[in-house]
Amino acid sequence: MASVFLYHVVGDLTVGKPELSEFSETETVAAAIRTIGDSSEGGIPVWRTRSPKCVMENAETRQQRFVGILNALDIVAFLAREDCLANRDRGINAPVSEVVVPDNAALKVVDPGTRLIDALEMMKQGVKRLLVPKSLYWRGMSKRFSIMYSGKWVKNTDPASGGSSTTNTLSNISNRLPPASSSTSATQDKFCCLSREDVLRFLIGCLGALAPLPLSSISSLGAVNPHYCCIEASIAAVDATMIRHHDPCAVAVVDQTPDGNHNKIIGEISSARLWKCDYFAAAWALANLSAGQFVMGVEDNMSSRTELDIALNKIAEANDLAANGGGLRKLGSRTIGFFGNWSNPNLGIGRSMYRGRSAPLTCKVTSSLAAVMAQMLSHRATHVWVTAEDEHDDDLVGVVGYADIFAAVSRQPSATISETPSS
Repeated sequence: MASVFLYHVVGDLTVGKPELSEFSETETVAAAIRTIGDSSEGGIPVWRTRSPKCVMENAETRQQRFVGILNALDIVAFLAREDCLANRDRGINAPVSEVVVPDNAALKVVDPGTRLIDALEMMKQGVKRLLVPKSLYWRGMSKRFSIMYSGKWVKNTDPASGGSSTTNTLSNISNRLPPASSSTSATQDKFCCLSREDVLRFLIGCLGALAPLPLSSISSLGAVNPHYCCIEASIAAVDATMIRHHDPCAVAVVDQTPDGNHNKIIGEISSARLWKCDYFAAAWALANLSAGQFVMGVEDNMSSRTELDIALNKIAEANDLAANGGGLRKLGSRTIGFFGNWSNPNLGIGRSMYRGRSAPLTCKVTSSLAAVMAQMLSHRATHVWVTAEDEHDDDLVGVVGYADIFAAVSRQPSATISETPSS
């Protein structure tokens, strides 16, 4: 495994990546929705406008102009505000500076020669994007002995530290980067952006070199994160926006047992699920439905139903209620009776309804690391919810995200870089 992390550098992952096209904070929400549809991880980096006086900027200046990463959940939460629901034009034409959550630490500018192990360390500490300068001299080939950085041996961790890269802090990594002036003027202003999905795709292509980790269970590797965000199904869906600023950006919707000891996951409210949704329909649902109703969805074309249809539906529901011995029916897309606001022209929803997704992406605590990585990549997901293996097999016990996978593969003893004395 050591060769994967030591002899590969960030530049290897940039081969074929297009040049970064900045998305300005002065752009509208409508433009952001279109751009997010084509983005990776369901989010886009947002930048402050460059000064007209700055003809050519270096990496440090580019880093300072970064604002944060705008995702689909941020937009839906913004459009769910009362003023945006009452005036669709107000929400859709608002600048993204009103929506994006500032987080300058979510992106770091790194040199193409930065080792993969250092890139993983950054992403374990919260970095979500790597901005890599494009160089005419970079040919997409690994530095065969990249353990030697700028002609010096790179010192690493004390083996007694259990494999954590304590000396490879972000400040030390930054200090080892070549100065921005080392880039040619023709390429100094060109960058490409690497996401965590790009890194995960690279790692899944190296499963043989990572053996035996890929076949090990996520629980044995310590990849299950028990500190997840959840909300009970009966709580208002909009309350999920109060606790969404975590990594991954997702809130599990759970059905709690009467004794309160078990949480059965029935869905999620996340940027990944809202990636390519009908944003205004989702905003209305977020503002008016419970979390359980939001993830289950509502019936289409409800605005076209006649009063007779509604009356017949109520009779059918009463008959089902009696047939079930007075118990409540299972919540589903055909049992939610919201009729009043769907045809409101001010909302711009009409017959286009928000469709919930009742099946969240889950795995077991015994699932292998390779299986979870494949799940995330095949579904373009940022995370997978983890459920128990015992008789309560739907009980939510944790979540696995990008940072958890990167931490699991880089903390293993075989991934530790031993300190090598200089000759």
